[in-house]
Amino acid sequence: MDKIDRNKYPEGWNQERVQRVIEHYENQSEEDAIAEDEAAFEQGYTVMQVPLELAPVVRQLIALMEEKTSTAS
Repeated sequence: MDKIDRNKYPEGWNQERVQRVIEHYENQSEEDAIAEDEAAFEQGYTVMQVPLELAPVVRQLIALMEEKTSTAS
């Protein structure tokens, strides 16, 4: 009998996706983890907090910018 998943996930997420993220970070080398953390502070990038309900809009804006940048080159 399957166990009932009572977790509430953000739109587009499910138990399988969460498990993949967990596995990624559990299997990540220390060097890769450090590189990932440091990449957030590279020139041209910033780290900020936004309300959760605005996160999808921010992601869309970033994707739009990346799309325009890739088609311009």
